Amino acid sequence: MPQSIAFYTLGCKLNFSETSTITRQMESHGFVKKDFQEGADVYVINTCSVTDHADKKCRKVVKEALKYNADAKIVVIGCFAQLKPQEIANIPGVNMVLGAAEKFNLAENLVHLAQSDETLVLNKNIKETNIFVPGFSMGERTRSFMKVQDGCDYFCSFCTIPLARGKSRSQTVVQTIKVAEEVALTGVKEVVLTGVNLGDFGVGNNETFFDLVKALDDVKGIERFRISSIEPNLLTDEIISFVSKSKKFVPHFHIPLQSGSDEILKAMRRKYKRVLYKNRIENIKRLMPNCCIGVDVIVGFPGETEEAFLETYNFINNLDVSYLHVFPYSERPNTTAKKLDGIVPVKTRIERAKMLRILSEKKRQKFYSENLGKTCTVLYEAEQDQGLMYGFTENYIKVETQYDPLLVNELVEVILLEINENMNVIPVELIACLNH
Repeated sequence: MPQSIAFYTLGCKLNFSETSTITRQMESHGFVKKDFQEGADVYVINTCSVTDHADKKCRKVVKEALKYNADAKIVVIGCFAQLKPQEIANIPGVNMVLGAAEKFNLAENLVHLAQSDETLVLNKNIKETNIFVPGFSMGERTRSFMKVQDGCDYFCSFCTIPLARGKSRSQTVVQTIKVAEEVALTGVKEVVLTGVNLGDFGVGNNETFFDLVKALDDVKGIERFRISSIEPNLLTDEIISFVSKSKKFVPHFHIPLQSGSDEILKAMRRKYKRVLYKNRIENIKRLMPNCCIGVDVIVGFPGETEEAFLETYNFINNLDVSYLHVFPYSERPNTTAKKLDGIVPVKTRIERAKMLRILSEKKRQKFYSENLGKTCTVLYEAEQDQGLMYGFTENYIKVETQYDPLLVNELVEVILLEINENMNVIPVELIACLNH
């Protein structure tokens, strides 16, 4: 009988893309994918090192998996597995830990597991991890997360990602277009480009992310491309200008800021100052007034005084952005930030994060309100909740309507009518289904 396998993914869109790719690899080796609760023979947990309490979350998922099958083999992969392999190997129930390179050879590595009663750790030095494995998600949504870049050369003082994923690398534009054409055959309407440092695509190939964007705009069979997260210094004016006129790239950018204080940005080892960030936002809004702009910000970084925090708060408040992703700073082993003076109390970090999250809701409500009465195109997803279904406009406004199976994975032209009581979804009036 073929073995069954189940996956659990923690962290970012890139992790979800890689999990989906590994799933297809395992199915090609005869494994049968099961839902987590169905009691699989093998459980694979794809971990993240960015989110807080990575060890605690990993332990909890392992414990839950063994509830469904006490005899299951537990394999842990991902960023946390690369950074802390022995720590994970000591978690009761874990049978195998695979590093950044080894996770893409899961089927072969499971053979070693069958020959050993001990927890196996296959994890070579991250400096030796230099291959790029493309991938994309499919089956879970009407959107696909397509991996076009991996690794990072930046070494920001708070971040462990270069230690977990290695140097920046990618395929060529031609090779990446072939992957996009493969995604197009799955029938998804929207592709979200993902990577660790997306704008660094092409390093070593004498190509740029702009080259990729131009080439993807001509790929047939995909209606929309969305850029996930891109560093402000790598989001060039030529990219912004091209997206503003693009046939397929939607008006939505997610641009990490991290701090509105130049002093803190320097301590973080970020590669820009606030004036560059401000110029990027202004240029986007000049060319695309309806563009949605998301912002990452870290509060409570060492040395962030009350004045520095208020500098960040006021800087963001005066920017024409649409929403924030707020992260209270948390110490990470093997980072230079952990050695800095000026530690901010955890309570203060939480309070500052709360202030910025309130500001985020105000920004989102303002952005949604500015779009009421406008005609947009919504891509509806398959998920439903109590008779309702949801989708996103090209500029990333979440909409809500009565569930209709005919609308799943359809691009529908709508008028945005009002913001409902949740303040994050928009009831719509249907006009026309663009796919018919």
